[in-house]
Amino acid sequence: MPGLSFSPTWIGIAAAVLTTSAFAPQAFKVWKTRSTRDVSLAMFLMMVTGNALWLLYGILINDLPLIVANAVTLALAGIILAAKIRFR
Repeated sequence: MPGLSFSPTWIGIAAAVLTTSAFAPQAFKVWKTRSTRDVSLAMFLMMVTGNALWLLYGILINDLPLIVANAVTLALAGIILAAKIRFR
C-alpha cells in the first residue's frame, strides 16, 4: 500500500506489550488468593533476575522500549516472587 511503511519497531512493541502483560493475570490472582502453591520459586527467581539484567541492559544502551517493558515485567514478576516467599 502506498504511503504505508513497515517498521520492525512495531513488532517489538507488540511483543513487549504481550510478554509484559502476560504476568498481570498471575500477579492479580496471587495477590487476590494469597496462594502461590503452584508457582515455581526457581522459575520466578530466574525470571526476576533475567528481567533485572534486561532492564540494566536497556538503561545502559538507553533503549526506552526495553526499559519500560522490563521495568513493568520486573514489577509484576517481583510481586509474584515476593508473594511466593511471603505466603509459603
